Amino acid sequence: MKVVKLFIGLAFALVAGSASAQDFSDPQYAKWGETPEQRKENILASTFLKEELANRNFNQAAKYLQQLLERCPAASENTYANGIRLYKQKINRARSLAEKNGYVDSLLLLYDIRLEHFGAHPKRGKAYILDRKAREHLTYREGDREGIRKDFELAIAAQVEANGTADPELVAIYFKNLCDDYSNDIVDAMTIVNTYEANAKYFENIDASQAEFKNQFETCFGMSGAASCENLQKIFEPKVAATPNDEALLAHVFQLMTKANCESDFYLSVGELYYGVKPQSSVAMLLAQIFQNKKDFAKANQYLREALAKETVAEEREKLLARIGILEMTANNYAEAVKAFNESINIDETDDDGLALYFLAQCYVAGSKDCSTELAKHSVYWLAYDLVQKALPLLEVTDAAVAANAKNLANSYRSVFPTAEECFFAELKEGATYTIGCGLAKGLTTKVRYRAQ
Repeated sequence: MKVVKLFIGLAFALVAGSASAQDFSDPQYAKWGETPEQRKENILASTFLKEELANRNFNQAAKYLQQLLERCPAASENTYANGIRLYKQKINRARSLAEKNGYVDSLLLLYDIRLEHFGAHPKRGKAYILDRKAREHLTYREGDREGIRKDFELAIAAQVEANGTADPELVAIYFKNLCDDYSNDIVDAMTIVNTYEANAKYFENIDASQAEFKNQFETCFGMSGAASCENLQKIFEPKVAATPNDEALLAHVFQLMTKANCESDFYLSVGELYYGVKPQSSVAMLLAQIFQNKKDFAKANQYLREALAKETVAEEREKLLARIGILEMTANNYAEAVKAFNESINIDETDDDGLALYFLAQCYVAGSKDCSTELAKHSVYWLAYDLVQKALPLLEVTDAAVAANAKNLANSYRSVFPTAEECFFAELKEGATYTIGCGLAKGLTTKVRYRAQ
């Protein structure tokens, strides 16, 4: 131990000797003190602070830190970097809660002093300092919920001020803690909803490496319970009633309630108001689905056809027509469904829609009930089988579950092909072209095939 102390003493003497050789009257040292003597003392104190930390002489290091903060707080960032290291060591070694809290106070105060003197630093200025302080506050004083929220909000605001956006990780940490506060009845549902809306933009177009933070942000919101349909209605119903033509408000409420999977009358009324001020295919399709779930097929059909009449984008028209087809099928209006599916398919003949083909086949089969003979009915299954087979590779890419159902459907259609005997008496040869003469598929051609025996 004597050898170590001797070595340290020699090191300090060398540092002091080196310092004495410098001209501290030079303006470059002005930040360290008013006189050359003060500058020399403070520069030595900065060096000794680092050395005492390295040698775990924390009490002595604290004295040097105090000297630097009192005499030259704007001299060097290293004062704060070393001071933070010092107080973290003291926090970890505290022997009582009171002692620990005192050191935590000092740590957080150190960030405040650093902000005062280095807040304008181009790289490690206000945004950086407040970010670090917020995280330290959460780490060392988790029970101070209000203080934590305040520090995170200040840090996020500083980042937006400096960079135009906020760090997704910082926002995700903040929002998780806010949702925890909501679950403990510290903040209300409106705080969660407003905070979600205010911060969601910081996750747009983020790097793939930060996707986990967006997922955490969205998951916390979804699981918080704050965005329940009941809460959203309580919060927004008076506002919508006061300004029923406010497009921004209606869009905001409709999007939130859609995300919460609402189907209430209030949600529908908001959707209809929103569609009224800004007709969109996507909104019409959502409204149609809700009305369809409520068995109000006429209302659902109305919205889809209104949107179709206004829509000019081919891809959106395809979607609308497919939805109209499904709706007409649900209402047992198979003739109208066939029209819609065929129109959807014909919009882009180079890019078939697997779902439209899959449902179209079922419509033709349903329409075969109007055929007068068994052979005529069974011949429709040739065409239906072909359509499902054409749909299968497309569905395997877009919807594996539907593809599995389509395979079973194709097998069931094949099982009711006309028998070889039926075809023989009708003078139909396997592989020959056949024109369907009845039902919704009347006039369409297919190939003769025998039922497997």
